[in-house]
Amino acid sequence: MYRYCRRWVLAVCGAILLSGPALAQDYPSRPVKIIVPFPAGGSNDIIARIVAQKLAERTGQTFVVENRGGAGGNIGAETVASTDPDGYTLLLTAPPPLTINGSLYKKLPFDPAKAFAPVALIASVPIVLVVNPSVPAKNVGELIALAKARPGTMNFGSSGIGSTNHLAGELLKSMAGIDIVHVPYRGAAPAMNDLLAGQIPFMFDNMPAVLPQVQGKAINAIAVAGAKRADALPDVPVVAETIPGFEASSWFGLVAPAKTPQPALAKLSGELETILKMPDVKKRLAELGAEPGTVFGGAFGQFMADETTKWGKLVKTSGATVD
Repeated sequence: MYRYCRRWVLAVCGAILLSGPALAQDYPSRPVKIIVPFPAGGSNDIIARIVAQKLAERTGQTFVVENRGGAGGNIGAETVASTDPDGYTLLLTAPPPLTINGSLYKKLPFDPAKAFAPVALIASVPIVLVVNPSVPAKNVGELIALAKARPGTMNFGSSGIGSTNHLAGELLKSMAGIDIVHVPYRGAAPAMNDLLAGQIPFMFDNMPAVLPQVQGKAINAIAVAGAKRADALPDVPVVAETIPGFEASSWFGLVAPAKTPQPALAKLSGELETILKMPDVKKRLAELGAEPGTVFGGAFGQFMADETTKWGKLVKTSGATVD
């Protein structure tokens, strides 16, 4: 009996030891769903589809992008947090549900710090201050002067409360000492539509979403919110040239549900590290004004922790809240 039990235990242990490499080799063996927690048409959606196509090409499996917008990204994030941790449902998102909403909402249906396993930082993108051509402001100084002349009457749009674009607007409001009104939308695309139509005079938005409109002269880019000028818009100054110390930027990252098997996470990280170095992917991201990510696995987890601290301070300073 003892020998039988011993052989059984050794067999089980051997199976466990071998299961990791086997899973890494076999994963994915069926279609994978990538949840984007914002509507179609925005930067998040554009970059997710680039990644999904390349992952499908490299693995031979289908990677389907599904948009589940609402509640500042919380609906899509909760969907992934509550699904089976098998690596077949992933979240590709901008910062809000992972690093911002915990400071905005009194209670979330998931714990951003514990509900997800980090996979990769996909891309970093500048945030751009854009105005409708009818707005008589060609730079940040003129926009500030216009807002001061019309206190409480100038609206700025964003992809939703607590988005990096919203917080960039709140930062401008605070640092410039102007009275502007935030108009949240259910995603960047509907906000852009209203900017194009002249329903809102200006907004901050991510480079991938604004670049085609700027190049087509449908809207005017008057400043970049990051620490340096963007390669895609080299002639556009940074906000900090007018308001020293102003800085806001965004990024997109891929996570899986917590407790997803490590071999699956490693396979995804490895594939993405290869994909983000591909010349055609780098070129496509550059065309969007984005830079490919270089942070994977546990290092991406630390990156998100640092971002949570940074954005938490900005939320507190701005006074932004949802509840």
